[in-house]
Amino acid sequence: MKIKLASSYGFCYGVKRAIRIAEEHPGSSTYGPLIHNKDEIARLKERYDIGLIESFEEAEKTDSIVIRTHGIPKNELKKLKAEGKKIVNATCPYVTTPQQIVEQMSREGYSIVIFGDRNHPEIKGVVSYAEDPRDAFVVLDPEELEDLPLKSKVAVVAQTTRKPADFLKIVGALTLRSKEVRVFNTICNATFENQDAAAELAREADIMIVIGGKHSSNTKQLHSICKNYCDESHLIENETELDPAWFEGKELCGISAGASTPDWIVQNVIDGIEAIVRDDVSSEE
Repeated sequence: MKIKLASSYGFCYGVKRAIRIAEEHPGSSTYGPLIHNKDEIARLKERYDIGLIESFEEAEKTDSIVIRTHGIPKNELKKLKAEGKKIVNATCPYVTTPQQIVEQMSREGYSIVIFGDRNHPEIKGVVSYAEDPRDAFVVLDPEELEDLPLKSKVAVVAQTTRKPADFLKIVGALTLRSKEVRVFNTICNATFENQDAAAELAREADIMIVIGGKHSSNTKQLHSICKNYCDESHLIENETELDPAWFEGKELCGISAGASTPDWIVQNVIDGIEAIVRDDVSSEE
């Protein structure tokens, strides 16, 4: 069986930047998981003593805080700074952009529509930058727009890891009901590239392995895209989740990885698949 990597996969610029920042501040703690990958979080803890804060109350008791790639709510960041905490901001620049857009557009009197998951930390942070949170609406489907009390002018942004095609559906629905729609495509370029590469590989593979955190939005999107073209698509966090039965009779195994998946985990998965294939060959002999 042949193993083929997608032409674009794994760590994006924002994640690489956040990891580097954390490594440069050993002994600090991240407010929320720095990235959506528990194995990389464990590595940072073991090698750099990077702790993990799960709540704002914990953050208030900590002196040196690294802000995660997804960012945190504006009021919390402001309060921590006011309390004199050492703040190391590792928020991805691609996440900072929709925060700034929402802040500016709401000041100019626009209703805000955010395409994304309201429970995702990135979106919670972005919403907090609206002048009036009651005039900022988070949606996933065009149908959710129907009963919203939107003003005549609307500004729309997207969660950085969503599918562009789905974002266009939201934009299309807004243009039919609002007089003025300002559209800001805040989906990350790395997301485009990884998704396109995964789709291309899934079309030719008879099994796809997508590597990344089970709670990672962009990884779940990759898995969903791969399933569209390859029924035998599996989402795993590391090599321990590989099932030898998946590879029986397969000729081409494609591999993609989410933006929070480091190369060392990808290599461990490749090594694990190769070991499974070797064992199958040996048993046949």
